[in-house]
Amino acid sequence: MKKIIVIFFAFVFIGLSSCKESKQPVNPADELANIENILDQYVIANENQDLSLIEKIWASDEDIILIGTNSDEKLVGWKAIKKAIKNQFKEFKDTYIAVSDQIIKINDTGNTAWFSELLNYNFIYNGKAQSFEGIRFTGVLEKKENNWEIVQGHLSIPVSVEIEETKK
Repeated sequence: MKKIIVIFFAFVFIGLSSCKESKQPVNPADELANIENILDQYVIANENQDLSLIEKIWASDEDIILIGTNSDEKLVGWKAIKKAIKNQFKEFKDTYIAVSDQIIKINDTGNTAWFSELLNYNFIYNGKAQSFEGIRFTGVLEKKENNWEIVQGHLSIPVSVEIEETKK
């Protein structure tokens, strides 16, 4: 009977050991390059008003979030984000975006990344040239089925605020 129990536990141990996920080691340099490429593609897609490319870059989930520059722009879900992008494409023409100060970080398991960058956003709106410099764009990407997708984004326009010292 003891032999049967020992053999049983040996098979259970071997079975459980073989069930471990065999993940390939993450190469941070490769992942960083992939994410930089995705963010570059996102700029190009916006400049070219290429909605099909943007659809490949954003996750199609209904819990993704994009917070825009207007106080009422909290978009939840791909459908809401897609609608806002389509509306922007109707209004903006000849868009040119320059990116600077890009920072990308990747978690230890290589399946989540976050970024921040500054954008100079130039476009034609109602026939007039518009330019916003120093727009802050931050976001989170997740790696799903070996592809990086944006799951959260936040755009903000910095303002200068004067703070008066209070005297005691």
